[in-house]
Amino acid sequence: MHLVFATSIVPDGVPRSGYEIANAAILDALRRAGCRISVMGFAWKGRKEQGTGGREIGGDTVVLGELDPRTEAAGGLVKLGWLAKAMIRGMTFSSAKMLLASPAQVRAALDALGPVDGVIFNSVQFAGAFRQIFADKPTVYVAHNVEHLSAEQSAAAARGIVARFMFRREARLLKALEEKLCAQARFIYTLSEEDRQVLGVADDDRSAVLPLVAHAPSAHTAGPRESVYDAALIGTWSWAPNRIGLDWFLEQVVPHLPQDFRIAVAGDAPERLAQTHPRVAFVGRVPDAVAFVRSGKVVPLISRAGTGVQLKTIETFELGLPSVATPSALRGISHKPDNCTIADEPRDFAAALVRAARTPVDLDGREFHEAQRNALDSAVRRGLHEAGFARRNEAA
Repeated sequence: MHLVFATSIVPDGVPRSGYEIANAAILDALRRAGCRISVMGFAWKGRKEQGTGGREIGGDTVVLGELDPRTEAAGGLVKLGWLAKAMIRGMTFSSAKMLLASPAQVRAALDALGPVDGVIFNSVQFAGAFRQIFADKPTVYVAHNVEHLSAEQSAAAARGIVARFMFRREARLLKALEEKLCAQARFIYTLSEEDRQVLGVADDDRSAVLPLVAHAPSAHTAGPRESVYDAALIGTWSWAPNRIGLDWFLEQVVPHLPQDFRIAVAGDAPERLAQTHPRVAFVGRVPDAVAFVRSGKVVPLISRAGTGVQLKTIETFELGLPSVATPSALRGISHKPDNCTIADEPRDFAAALVRAARTPVDLDGREFHEAQRNALDSAVRRGLHEAGFARRNEAA
């Protein structure tokens, strides 16, 4: 069974965001199910020059070009170009970024792969730009989030008229696109039960939830830890739903913490945040995300918006680290470890952080990891079967 995994950013051996970690887990599960997978999409521009080992793009991957999809990392002319393409073609801003390649180039790349049994549209960005190229192929859709709902939440939180208009436009177009992708797909994978309901595909013969994994079992669970900070959190803060959670934490939770409570935030964050919140150490990108979160006594899981599942929550539970989580951070999670405290009000969240940092308790994350992986494999196989792919796959 030969399937094309059509995605915005292709795996390169250096997963640095929740989206990329999720992609790696899903691709591994598809391959364990016996599928031959060809990945098609864009390489992250400039990443080969970052880190110590560089990037490693597999031989089963078709790279259509190099792209940095982060809006905040683009220059003014690039942003205007994306906006012009989006407006002229009536597509989302995020899909307009994919037009670095032409439809003819994508068609040629698809034809060069030889016989293809179907396509897996991984989220909406690539599909929104090029789904017509794959119109004659059976499709499976992986909904990492309910994208239109995330855009609506971002519009509500936007602090400027232009940003609010853009997010509202994205929400309207994304809702229509998601409806088309779900209607055309033989099967839909979501990352949380709530998303199945919102997308209107809750029937078991139409969709399944993919419980995700992030790290190898017990990779960093044994032995004592040396802490540098009381609380350490890391994220892709350029993504609007994540930024909503960070702003809530900085503006509403941090003021209730003791002055000597040491907080570090890793990941891309605007420079002005460091000036506005001098009590917090903004350390930027870190070479080892796992080592960084282990340097804190407790991990704040601060999601306040978005859909799908929070990969940082899964990583924290796999590593057995103590945490304080909002209810939103636990969406898509079926089992909460004993060293995770739920809190939704700022004062309660701050108090729970202080208690957890005072007497941190680490657990062994292997049981959580194994349960997640087994459930992931089961859900992937069921989806392939319902899509009509499993029988030929099993005979291969």
